Amino acid sequence: MKTEARFLLAVSLMLAVLVGTNRLFPPPVVEDAGVASDSAGAGTSGSSALPRDVAGSTTNEAQPTVLADQALVQEAGQAPEVVPLVDVVVEGPRYRYRFTTLGARLTSGELLEFGAINRDGPVQVVPDGASPYLGSKVVVGQDTVDLSGVAFTVEPEEGLRLSSGDGPQTLAFVYEHPTSDFRFRVEYAFDPDEYTLGVSGSLSGVDRALLVTDLGEGLAYAEADSALEQRSMAYVYNHLQDGIRSTLLDKADVEVVEGPLIWAALRSKFFVTALLSGSADEAVDDTGYLGGLLVRPGELPERVRIGAARTVSEGETYSYRLFMGPQQYALLSSLGDDMEEVNPYGWRFFRPIIRPFVSIIMTVLTFLHTQFSMGYGWVLVVFGVMMRVVLFPLNHKAMKAQLRNMAVQPLVKQIQDKYKDKPEKLQKEMMKLYKDHGFNPLAGCLPMLLPWPVLIALFFVFQNTIELRGVPFLWLPDLSAKDPFYILPVLLAISMFLMQWISLRSIDTDNPQMKMMMYIMPPMMLFIFMNLASGLNLYYATANIATLPQQIWIARERARMKQGPPLTLTVSD
Repeated sequence: MKTEARFLLAVSLMLAVLVGTNRLFPPPVVEDAGVASDSAGAGTSGSSALPRDVAGSTTNEAQPTVLADQALVQEAGQAPEVVPLVDVVVEGPRYRYRFTTLGARLTSGELLEFGAINRDGPVQVVPDGASPYLGSKVVVGQDTVDLSGVAFTVEPEEGLRLSSGDGPQTLAFVYEHPTSDFRFRVEYAFDPDEYTLGVSGSLSGVDRALLVTDLGEGLAYAEADSALEQRSMAYVYNHLQDGIRSTLLDKADVEVVEGPLIWAALRSKFFVTALLSGSADEAVDDTGYLGGLLVRPGELPERVRIGAARTVSEGETYSYRLFMGPQQYALLSSLGDDMEEVNPYGWRFFRPIIRPFVSIIMTVLTFLHTQFSMGYGWVLVVFGVMMRVVLFPLNHKAMKAQLRNMAVQPLVKQIQDKYKDKPEKLQKEMMKLYKDHGFNPLAGCLPMLLPWPVLIALFFVFQNTIELRGVPFLWLPDLSAKDPFYILPVLLAISMFLMQWISLRSIDTDNPQMKMMMYIMPPMMLFIFMNLASGLNLYYATANIATLPQQIWIARERARMKQGPPLTLTVSD
């Protein structure tokens, strides 16, 4: 069972217990006291429909005649001997990239600030066994030439070494066809303190062509649980009209996605590579958006390879941004265009509800971590206690409503018995009872339902927030992974049992249904939560333990109310 499905089942069961026990098993009446317990993208980008052969389809592949120069086609895929092939390294405080002049492609990328958990060394952008990324194809009509196999010249040949505080530096690759005026240039601008690269280039020798940039097939596995990480791998794009769409790599098919697209990305659980339209300091016009996305089979198991296309005219300088880095909410938000939704929190139908809670939760967690120099483990403990303190008024209101309903239960039964054959009179007297005594069957449930969006938001925060990745706490090696010893899930189950046991003890009459739920629910929660993020278990167990004093106090209030005078019923004939 998937993690999200387990959590959804847990939430459903807990809601069933919360609402069902109030509705199906109302507190018993205490007699002596009266108390109870298509085409639009091509037109916008200025191109015709994207050719299927670029996407890797099995259409007839006639010998291409790109640029009406057969020599170029013949030489594509082999490096001219006069241009030596070299590897170029770009290194800054946050990254280390290695390019090859064969196709001006990225052969390896390392995110130096983040270590891989499943092996030694930093997180890798290009997985082992995958062909280099960022190769280019030029398409004119239905003819295609692959520039990933030709030799480029590079400037500077010695690569780049950047230090924090330095200004941006540029690495430029140029290909010039030896027997025609075809020329292709691409430049990468590196900022030592940013994960975003500025990319620009130009094409000459053709009036108009479609340029396809190879984004690759996703990042290397870097987490301890590769199976769970694999289920997070997806390609995502933001369509100008249709919004954000996400497809898991292991469920993807060969396809052509027509634009215009604002950005396209490949994500893992905590990291992402993305191509964004335009540069950071310019507004993107209709011709600056990506013309589409080309999806073809990948070289690695259960992966596809993504190419992003846009139209380029002769004499035009195109530009876009390339982001390769962590899925930090604030960092992605700073890129604009809803990039923070590349790995959205929650299910689509629920996102508008939990998004504000996610923002507030992340702000509070980050504030506690930075302002009080707390480790994130202790931040979650403090946050769990804080939430119970903040939600105490709701719990208190729910408790008062439950006690009020308990006191009114004998009156409800009298009305139902007296007017069982007069439905209109029954409804009238029930409305009068609601007004006179404030009786509402759902009053005890609704205040307790309000914290559920917080719990659901916390589930996605702890599952996807990179700030918790690899963070140890006591015996826990990683707050974003499951508890290896299952101590927290067991503690969570015990705390749930105690909470229900205390509530059951406050009811005089034996209730077999509630007693059965008391014994069944904790083991079921243990089974569901044992594979969820230990950060979520830590928060929830802390919150439950912090709730126990409140439950004891509520039980005492119930016991004291049982000693009060019974309510009387006044009805009209």
